[in-house]
Amino acid sequence: MKIFAGSAAYYDLLYRDKDYEAESDYLLSHIGDNKEPGTILELGCGTARHTVCLAQMGWDVCGVDMSEEMLCSAQERIAAVSSQVAARTELIGCDIRQLDLNRKFDVVIALFHVLSYQSSNEDLRSVFEVAAKHLRQDGLFIFDFWYGPAVLTQRPQVREKFFSGDSIEIRRIARPRELPNENCVEVNFDFEIVDKTTRSVETFEESHRMRYLFLPEIRELLRQVGMEMEFCYEWMTRNEPGFDSWSVCCGAVIR
Repeated sequence: MKIFAGSAAYYDLLYRDKDYEAESDYLLSHIGDNKEPGTILELGCGTARHTVCLAQMGWDVCGVDMSEEMLCSAQERIAAVSSQVAARTELIGCDIRQLDLNRKFDVVIALFHVLSYQSSNEDLRSVFEVAAKHLRQDGLFIFDFWYGPAVLTQRPQVREKFFSGDSIEIRRIARPRELPNENCVEVNFDFEIVDKTTRSVETFEESHRMRYLFLPEIRELLRQVGMEMEFCYEWMTRNEPGFDSWSVCCGAVIR
């Protein structure tokens, strides 16, 4: 099964408490208070929640995702906003490792651990190459990822998430399997969807391979594609990453 093929329809319900507006504000705070809104390329846009937030803030956003199911939800979201905001958005179905739009952007972003879904060295380098290829000379590439020191300190745990709405109940159990010689965690999800009217039950499984990364390898990958690190913080703070910083955000520029 393709990643998110089953869960895409329930993705926004499972992450209903995620503050995309605050995350978008945090993202833009790294660009500079005096910079006028310009163009953003979003690698791995998912259901377009960041896309729409950024468009509402005046940016022209091109969102790219390889999941047809996710893009379907993204199109529905964009269809529900004002025509002015929708006009500032563009959605493209493509594998971000192979993207070539033959145009440049002021900012390139890859959020919610899109980089960690690139589990091989080849995949990582391909995404960094795509970011560099689409970034203006004075632009900024911003991305987050699973931070290796924190993952190895805290260790992945079995986790359960539950949502109860008007018509359905969703239960998701995440069972991790550590792959220490690959710097990866295979997260195996069990989903149970209950229709509250009919009490019918749907179950399915998904497996997501996530790579945790270390700053020396990120600096080397950036160097290989002609970029260099501009900043590195714990996600949603300006703190230096540490053993409790599972998610870390970096910014890079063209050398």
